[in-house]
Amino acid sequence: MPSYQAPIRDMCFVMDEMLDYPAHYARLPSGDDASPDVVSAILEEGARFARDVLLPINQSGDEEGCLLEGGEVKAPNGFKEAYQQYVEGGWPSLAADPAHGGQGLPPSLAMLLSEMICATNLAWGMYPGLSHGAADALRHHGTDEQKATYLTKLVEGVWTGTMCLTEPHCGTDLGLIKTRAVPADGDAYAITGTKIFISAGEHNLAENIVHLVLAKLPGAPEGSKGISLFVVPKFLPDAQGNVGERNGVTCGSLEHKMGIHGNATCVMNFDDATGYLVGPPNKGLACMFTMMNAARLGVGIQGLGLIEASFQNSLSYARDRLQMRGLSGKQAPEKPADPIIVHPDVRRMLLTQKAFAEGGRMLVLYTAQMLDLVEHGEPGEERDHAETLLGLLTPIVKAFLTEVGFESTNEGVQIYGGHGFIKEWGMEQLVRDARITRLYEGTTGIQALDLLGRKVLMSQGESLKVFTKEIHKFCKAEADNPALKEFVGPLAKLNAEWGELTMGVGMKAMQDREEVGAASVDYLMYSGYVTLAYLFARAAKQASISLEGDDKAFYAAKLNTARFYYQRLLPRTKAHAQMIQAGAASLMAISSEDFGLGFEI
Repeated sequence: MPSYQAPIRDMCFVMDEMLDYPAHYARLPSGDDASPDVVSAILEEGARFARDVLLPINQSGDEEGCLLEGGEVKAPNGFKEAYQQYVEGGWPSLAADPAHGGQGLPPSLAMLLSEMICATNLAWGMYPGLSHGAADALRHHGTDEQKATYLTKLVEGVWTGTMCLTEPHCGTDLGLIKTRAVPADGDAYAITGTKIFISAGEHNLAENIVHLVLAKLPGAPEGSKGISLFVVPKFLPDAQGNVGERNGVTCGSLEHKMGIHGNATCVMNFDDATGYLVGPPNKGLACMFTMMNAARLGVGIQGLGLIEASFQNSLSYARDRLQMRGLSGKQAPEKPADPIIVHPDVRRMLLTQKAFAEGGRMLVLYTAQMLDLVEHGEPGEERDHAETLLGLLTPIVKAFLTEVGFESTNEGVQIYGGHGFIKEWGMEQLVRDARITRLYEGTTGIQALDLLGRKVLMSQGESLKVFTKEIHKFCKAEADNPALKEFVGPLAKLNAEWGELTMGVGMKAMQDREEVGAASVDYLMYSGYVTLAYLFARAAKQASISLEGDDKAFYAAKLNTARFYYQRLLPRTKAHAQMIQAGAASLMAISSEDFGLGFEI
């Protein structure tokens, strides 16, 4: 079975030394509760829960999967008991509003816990994971009665939540949905339709499941402008707000998936199910985006957690596995062969994992600061700035970290060699679990269109300028710092090129809108690499300052990882830049009919 130790030392480096979280929390109205002692206790207890409760049931949950009998789903053995411990520990309420029973701590602390959960049992973590997004949607858009009925239960964790968007004939293009909502008694609606790929749609972990469902009202406008959002519980609450009669919501079947076997991915049937409108009529997609954006950040953290899990176990294996002698001579003469960690190519793979884990953590915690300010900061320029950055970075967090997460888990299998292909070692499960992260909550292509099309070009580049100005100021301030010369020079050039590439795509798109789609994925990956380069430069600055302290080995390793990133991973931007500039011509030249020339379909 794979092992795991929460990387608390690295988390604390990023939070306390690099991003100055103590000062960040001090600026928040709720920050007084996030004292160093509280943060330390959360990290330590979260690490224990992930390691001792979730990790032991990860492989068994993957092997057992979920069981559907008579419309009821049973999660793998141990999942329900782990969820009960999670609720009893108060984890669901960590960052929730005290007005609804929450502890009121900043969202960034919940994101740290989420990394630990994703690293140890991604499938289990999906059950409570979507509940946070459902709670956010109801908090922002629900009526007072809906908040009183559903939000408190979600915050307590005794009820869980889902988001029901996709239908058999439509995924991203939600304007095509066929689920209908017909007015019924009072303020209720009768919801009828089928939703697919619903994570945690049916299970036995909690006493009730609160579905947030997209549907169309009679006479609604065509397309996405005619979508409304409804809250549809599995069990209708009684007069006291407790579980009452069963609603017309059933699980029609379970999907048989490549990975995340321990999570129930359901086909959900709504047969005149009672639901209640959330937010204004025909504005459901805007309301759902509150939940979708939270989910996108959550999926990015899934990628990060899987990178960390793969790296830790790859490192352990590479230190123990004996294979050949080092090219420069015996490295362990007392042994019959050298451990494979001495070989340069194994080190390349390990350092790729390490760089993406540490860089991804910096990206998540940097973005988490923006989320804290948006959720808890005082209205004004700082919060507006944070909101712009959060919008820009969300698709990068989601897509970039899941792309490199899949790469990193694949490298883990490669490091293990033949053993990596064998189930008992657990590395192939990480690959299978990682694969879905590039798909759900919007594929990489969809995130890329959101970044380049909506966030950057639709703002005339202003959202990007907010970030590139920050990078420019850093480079200018550190231009004469000899310790950072190897980082600041390349970063400054890439930062300038980022703006040039954006302008180039924008000019082409004025003549041919296909140029946006042709450039978007490469643009997102380019953006991700440059963003991590900025964060590694900041990490290198802090590490160089602390290098002569008590923890010299840690800071020296941090500097070496930054150098590896700049020398071996950041050059990928050159290829992405060239592909961005290549344009749409070669992609669109072949007709759809001619794609299959040479064989019959």
